[in-house]
Amino acid sequence: MANPSPGLFVRQVRQEMAKVTWPSRRETTVSVIVVFVFCLLLGFYFLLVDKVLAWGVSLIFG
Repeated sequence: MANPSPGLFVRQVRQEMAKVTWPSRRETTVSVIVVFVFCLLLGFYFLLVDKVLAWGVSLIFG
């Protein structure tokens, strides 16, 4: 495998970065809100599961 020169590498990186489509501010905000809501829902779900399992274990082992 040939090692390209640093100049060639930088040019290739710039070419690839020009192809990237960056999300808009609105898309980023909506994505962040969706992630936070999903994390909250999962947090409450696992809290509920933990409480049910703890209740079941305490019921079994007294």
